[in-house]
Amino acid sequence: MSHPHFSISVDQNKFLPEGGREVHAIVSVEATDTRGSQPVRVDRTRAGEVIIIDTSGSMSYPETKLRAAIEAAQTAIDTLRDGVEFAVVSGSNWATMVYPAQPGLVAADDRTRREAKRALGRLTASGGTAIGSWLRLADELFGDRDGIRHAILLTDGKNQHESAEELDAVLFRCGGRFVCDCRGVGTDWEVAELRKVASALLGTVDIVADPAGLVADFQAMTEAAMGKAVADVALRVWTPQTARIKFVKQVMPTVEDLTGRRTDSAPQAGDYPLGAWGSEVRDYHICVEVPPGEIGRELRAAWVKVVVPGEAGEEPQVLASGNVLAQWTDDEAASTKINARVAHYTGQVELAAAAQEGLQAYRDGDLETATARLGRAVVLAGEAGNDAMTAMLRKVVDVIDPVTGTVRLKRDISKAAEMELDTRSSKTVRTRKDETVNSRRGQG
Repeated sequence: MSHPHFSISVDQNKFLPEGGREVHAIVSVEATDTRGSQPVRVDRTRAGEVIIIDTSGSMSYPETKLRAAIEAAQTAIDTLRDGVEFAVVSGSNWATMVYPAQPGLVAADDRTRREAKRALGRLTASGGTAIGSWLRLADELFGDRDGIRHAILLTDGKNQHESAEELDAVLFRCGGRFVCDCRGVGTDWEVAELRKVASALLGTVDIVADPAGLVADFQAMTEAAMGKAVADVALRVWTPQTARIKFVKQVMPTVEDLTGRRTDSAPQAGDYPLGAWGSEVRDYHICVEVPPGEIGRELRAAWVKVVVPGEAGEEPQVLASGNVLAQWTDDEAASTKINARVAHYTGQVELAAAAQEGLQAYRDGDLETATARLGRAVVLAGEAGNDAMTAMLRKVVDVIDPVTGTVRLKRDISKAAEMELDTRSSKTVRTRKDETVNSRRGQG
């Protein structure tokens, strides 16, 4: 099976002062078609899709919510490529099959799409919410099939009908088995809960405050899933025997700490799961602690590879590689210079934390801390050129001075604005320099 062309580029300041131990680098992984600017061919990629719709009683208040969810799922089905194996699941106190009637996946064609949409039209809302049971059924439906495995999960409420431990057990079981994009409709669900699900399953989380937006959102999610060309990609990081990884974080398009997901793959090497890929670019911040070296000595602090599983019994296939370097110097100007992209993404990780901490303080009634943290978020969003974050922050605070972060909490903060900021706080932007380069590439 052919893969898109992967490449790795490393941005860093490799110079360390005498006694220096910590190496930082931004590793950019890009996947493109071998023909350059053409999109990756995915028509022959085996794929499975499970659409999970919350049908608990609250989905009928108002009735437009369930109707919009049904229409969105029907649109997603129409967006599937011919031959993609799919199923639709109804979720309440337990998970039940909507289509096909018996547990399993069926290939998408004109007949099965028509039957699935007709079955969706018969859905009604009743019962409670047990997200773990929904995901468990999705996992059983995917089974051990290879290829792209993607689920969409929509809910409008909290996971009230199973314990947090039960959900955690399911997430542990499902991790690495399929990718799940989560959406919360309305404002009666918990951002932290859905974020935990999406994070564990390498998917996205977002709010659709108005049910009218579900159709476009489901179509976009399904199109993105259909654009994936290779599953189970991993970032393999080797370090010298005396070095250790301090962290590996995805920093674009969203902030996601991958450090705890490492699985040892070889002596001094570990794999960090990256999920499925199409034609796209993602950035990762890697920090390695190395033993101090002599002035003038250069060391390979990390050897980074993009790998995918090999055929049965074969070694994983390496698709790209790059080096993170360290060199000790007595040139103070060289060793104290902070790489611009490392600084940019460090700021955006702090931005996500500041926004989330500020909102939590607001919910806890600690208005002084909320004001301080959201003010800091305003400063960081401005420095990063993250205009989307700035716009969302201005829905919850009045900005008096964007440079110093002097803000005042709005008197009436809507629940939708609060949840929108919380949900999207981890979305990042590349530096303006990166955006200019990418724009020129596109014009070329």
